[in-house]
Amino acid sequence: MEKNRIPIKEGLWTTPASGEEPQLIGSKCKACGELFFPRKEKGWCIHCQQETLEDVRLSRRGKIVSFSVVMQQPGGDFYKGPVPYAYGCVDLPDGIRIESLFTTDDFNELKVGRDVELRIEKLYEDDEGNEVLTFKFTPI
Repeated sequence: MEKNRIPIKEGLWTTPASGEEPQLIGSKCKACGELFFPRKEKGWCIHCQQETLEDVRLSRRGKIVSFSVVMQQPGGDFYKGPVPYAYGCVDLPDGIRIESLFTTDDFNELKVGRDVELRIEKLYEDDEGNEVLTFKFTPI
């Protein structure tokens, strides 16, 4: 029986046709150039207060700026993925910093300045048996 694969939140990344790679979806202000992720649904730029935001596809590659390896389940039941896990910031060449999980079999591969690439992967399985997907970056 095939499981449904659902995003952790709709609209974070593209769902491309076969053979294409997914991209994160951000917002860019046509007035001041400010870039946001995740995209702003209301269309207002919080930087210049203009209603001139448009959806943009963000680069699939970036560089690690910072990271931490989390060795125990955080309290509050907000994180449902496997432990340990790595989490940190990635600078994209588009001019934006993204907070993200990292995916790797060896946490020693994570280094500040290391190139990484976007992946869409299973985070956990929900109570209905769906695979809940999220975006992550992996070292390249």
